Amino acid sequence: MQKLIAAIAGRLVIIVPYLWLLILFLIPFFIVFKISLSQTAIAIPPYTPVFNLADGIAANWDKLKELSFANYLWLLDDPLYYKAYLSSFFIAAVSTVLTLLIAYPLSLGMARAPLTLRPTLLMLVILPFWTSFLIRVYAWIAILKPEGLLNQFLMWAHVIDTPLNILNTNTAVFIGIVYSYLPFMVLPIYSALEKMDHSLIEAAQDLGSPPFAAFWKITFPLSIPGVIAGCFLVFIPAMGEFVIPDLLGGSQTLMIGKTLWSEFFSNRDWPVSSAVAVVLLVILIVPIVLFQRAQARAQEEGR
Repeated sequence: MQKLIAAIAGRLVIIVPYLWLLILFLIPFFIVFKISLSQTAIAIPPYTPVFNLADGIAANWDKLKELSFANYLWLLDDPLYYKAYLSSFFIAAVSTVLTLLIAYPLSLGMARAPLTLRPTLLMLVILPFWTSFLIRVYAWIAILKPEGLLNQFLMWAHVIDTPLNILNTNTAVFIGIVYSYLPFMVLPIYSALEKMDHSLIEAAQDLGSPPFAAFWKITFPLSIPGVIAGCFLVFIPAMGEFVIPDLLGGSQTLMIGKTLWSEFFSNRDWPVSSAVAVVLLVILIVPIVLFQRAQARAQEEGR
């Protein structure tokens, strides 16, 4: 009896994450994918469903033949969309690299700080989450605008003579993304570095290894899992970011999140915007799945 209960409990533990994935990912994805195969209409909602599950299997069987991928072909014909994807990829990649360059020394310093000081440093990293994301982005408008705090400080310090035009540029978008997603990079790297055995560094130094060589051959390789996790946590949301480029970027800042919002709310073209969202999801998920499989194979070969 106890074995049966343990087996059932073990299956429930496995079922829960799959059920979570089904409810919060697969079902919403299916709904969006179904809308992407529909046609735009002047109605509420603004599209004509090709098929409806409430009509039953028999009624929908003939409608399945009417499914059209015209909205996906439209994305290939209009240069706006692939330019938006490429621009989003570039901005997200640059922002991820900048975030990594800032987060790694910060995480390393936190991991090497005294044990009594680490909780305070960790709290300071998490502290921005206690404030609304929107308010923090609006605060950067006050900092970066021509008469803002940054220009006033630089002019007071006689670094510049005229205000810098930072707001409504890609530079402002980079600053906003790096600031907003910095904790997502710091936390996984710090978690990896904190678990590291520091006696390895001492052994390397005793054997005559310079500090930089010891870092590059020991510390950095052991922190790679945290670096990869942090890059994913920053790159994925930055790729589809809407608020930051909309508030800090200019009219020339082209990102897929802004394009998606425009199609949904300005053009009221739900099928095309759903197709844009599906393609974005595929672009983000496929490399992650391939990377996980490569890691799994590398671990099996290592065994």
